[in-house]
Amino acid sequence: MATFIPKVEQLSSRVIRVLGCNPGPITLQGTNTYIVGTGKRRFLIDTGEDDRPEYLSNLKKTLSDHNTSIQEVLLTHWHHDHIGGIADVHKELQLAPSISFSKLSRNPTQPEPIEGADLKYKYLEDGQVLQAEGATLRVIYTPGHTDDHMALLLEEENAIFTGDCILGESSAIFEDLFTYMKSLERLLTCKADILYPGHGPVLHDAVNKVQMYINHRNMREGQIVDVLKSHKDKALTSMDVVKIVYTDTPEALHIAAANNVGHHLAKLEKEGKVVKDADDNGYQWSSKL
Repeated sequence: MATFIPKVEQLSSRVIRVLGCNPGPITLQGTNTYIVGTGKRRFLIDTGEDDRPEYLSNLKKTLSDHNTSIQEVLLTHWHHDHIGGIADVHKELQLAPSISFSKLSRNPTQPEPIEGADLKYKYLEDGQVLQAEGATLRVIYTPGHTDDHMALLLEEENAIFTGDCILGESSAIFEDLFTYMKSLERLLTCKADILYPGHGPVLHDAVNKVQMYINHRNMREGQIVDVLKSHKDKALTSMDVVKIVYTDTPEALHIAAANNVGHHLAKLEKEGKVVKDADDNGYQWSSKL
């Protein structure tokens, strides 16, 4: 059962979480958005989805209750449950034209219109430092979940806003396993104390949690390899592997799991450990090994 998360919660002297009110199998309790800083103008990290009036009401009231406003909106990555609320947030909070909506660019670079608003992104750089009263954020490029994914290190707390690279519960999905594993290794070297994830509860045992994510992916790959080795006589699709390996995962998440398995298989194919069958219907363990 998922951990209960309040709609609004003061997590520390400089971090307030406002839940995006968009729960679901992939978004868990909903998208976590964060107000960060201690002064009259603060950062907002992510905006949730569009058409979420309860979220907008909670966000507006929280800012009012703390006598603060938005200095800059930071978007961890391009997925709709993180950027879909931009136009609504801009309108509801009546943000000035000078307020930036900032993120890393897509890789490769491509047009990124902001739906529902005449706005443009400001693009950040890996390692860039952003400051508001009481908060110093350092951009960490963490591709893998998406090609533009960033985490943000809050230096005052030695805490990382992880976006969807690491979740508070369950495991993350990714577009590219190789770069995702590199990103996890990079987060591990930060030796953070706290993780503020894009979904799920706050994680206080940060280093161990990142290491668990790395171990989990290595474990899954080992399980996939074992399945392929034990079925050398036939090709297996990603979903075939899911039904054998992911017995601890709810069926509603099997499609997402199959996507992850597909990335593992692609990685193994690059390494020459598996081959696609002639009809491109599945993978088999390489007869050369």
